[in-house]
Amino acid sequence: MSVVPPSLSGMNLRGAVDLSTLVNRPPAPAAGAPPVPGAPPAPGVPGTPAAGPVAVPSLVLEGTDANFGEILELSMSVPVIVDLWAEWCEPCKQLTPILEKLVLEYAGQFVLAKVDVDSNPQLTQAFQAQSIPTVAAVIGGQPVQLFSGALPEGQVREVLHRVFELAAQHGVTAIAAAPEASGDAEAEAPASGEPELPPLHQEAYDAIDRGDYDAAIALYKTALARDPRDQMAVAGLAQVSLLARLHGKTMAEIRSAAAAAPDDLLTQLAVADLDLSGGHIEDAFDRLLALFPAQEPAGRNLIRERILEMFEVIGQDDPRVPPTRSRLTALLY
Repeated sequence: MSVVPPSLSGMNLRGAVDLSTLVNRPPAPAAGAPPVPGAPPAPGVPGTPAAGPVAVPSLVLEGTDANFGEILELSMSVPVIVDLWAEWCEPCKQLTPILEKLVLEYAGQFVLAKVDVDSNPQLTQAFQAQSIPTVAAVIGGQPVQLFSGALPEGQVREVLHRVFELAAQHGVTAIAAAPEASGDAEAEAPASGEPELPPLHQEAYDAIDRGDYDAAIALYKTALARDPRDQMAVAGLAQVSLLARLHGKTMAEIRSAAAAAPDDLLTQLAVADLDLSGGHIEDAFDRLLALFPAQEPAGRNLIRERILEMFEVIGQDDPRVPPTRSRLTALLY
């Protein structure tokens, strides 16, 4: 069965796939990433778009165990879509042509890396490809699991749209320039028939891109005031609130403050934010749930609200949400 992220909140750089064994050295941090040594970028960290197009031999590359370090480096500037396939796979023969068509149509907004699972066992294992086709993205050197199975073109376009949104938030916005790319490499992608983002959402994304988190928070709150059922605004508000809390802080500062004041709720909440941003989801939840019983009602409510917000950051469809929700409910009642 195909699995498609139902919303942008389901697509974050959260370290679910380990690519570290495929390179001799870790990739450089994404432009604009917070000064957290050794940690991957937090979800939605904005950056500075790369200057000018990035030259590539082709918009469709062959990804192998041997050359994937170079593709990771490319992903620091241009989003890379990874298509894990095999010659014998019939659904792959339906999906791969769609991806090859779209990579040309979008004229360098992303690069397609095709990985033959039969020839590249390390990549197959690293991307946790339990069935094929499996499609993932790599943005700023960090993986994002997308879907498995053959999807129709319309749904693939929807997934790509979300990938571009996430890449823009991380400053991965260069254009790949290749011989087969038609037209101006820096021209906007042709219209795909998808509706544009609502104005408030677009303004919020623009604010995040320039690092104005307070403005983005205000815009998402306005969107929710107009429509409390706007789930994309709920997720966006959770993500940008995390960014605002972490902005300007370092890993050392956060962890040393928490070590010096183990009973201080605010410092422990900051460590949970740090864990979440680094992909240590279970650690973040465990820390907050362990703090819960000793708190006064106000502190318990703050922890409850923070955990619910974290659900939105990682995506309500994340498998770690239901067990954490059950543990929280048991503590509440």
